[in-house]
Amino acid sequence: MRIPRVFVDTPLLPEAQADLPDEAAHHVHSVLRLRPGAELLLFDGRGGEYPARLLSVHRKGARVEVNAQRAIERESPLAVTLVQGISRGERMDYTLQKAVELGVTRIVPVVAERTVINLRGGEHTERRLEHWRRIVIAACEQCGRNHLPEVVQPMLLPAWLAGPRPACGLLLALSTRNGLPPLARPLPAITLLVGPEGGFAAHELEAAGKAGYQTVTLGPRTLRTETAALAALAALQALYGDLATAT
Repeated sequence: MRIPRVFVDTPLLPEAQADLPDEAAHHVHSVLRLRPGAELLLFDGRGGEYPARLLSVHRKGARVEVNAQRAIERESPLAVTLVQGISRGERMDYTLQKAVELGVTRIVPVVAERTVINLRGGEHTERRLEHWRRIVIAACEQCGRNHLPEVVQPMLLPAWLAGPRPACGLLLALSTRNGLPPLARPLPAITLLVGPEGGFAAHELEAAGKAGYQTVTLGPRTLRTETAALAALAALQALYGDLATAT
């Protein structure tokens, strides 16, 4: 039986007993429904994982015995920042979840001209950001990653493009016949720019080109925003990342 993995948002100390933070304790008690004596794999997002045993669990908390750290990492050798045009509801959630499984390093949600949801700022944006970060944590628990990909504060696309030029900037678009480019080693950090529903407007494509992004395509068919990002990540991993180094 697979041992449950649980993220703990405080540094873990090996060979010690510890009370799980409230969110992790709730997950163990109410979601996983574990009982004392159950085995766990804990990780704090800083690398490695810690086998542990559940000593006690109830509605108000859980206590564990933490064993020595296992220096196990499942990170891709390819550093990819996904700059994702924000899409509606479950589509954005799905994109983040699967991007984590596909090894993305950082996620930057951006508001473009054709973004169909309204981020009102303030507490509303903070709640949305916290929701996305919980999705990232759950995806790491599921897929075995011990480092949490960063999800940064949502920003306007022009603000992102005004920042530093990418080492290797790729923009998915149907307006080109260029496929994914060959990458020299050592592999550069890749920034992948994907539009929201409806894609980027013409002036946004022009601005991205001036900011150092090369337009690339994955084929002649129009892909949904969530499909495009994940197909590109899978192709990059196959060519240069996990699968390229597995043989």
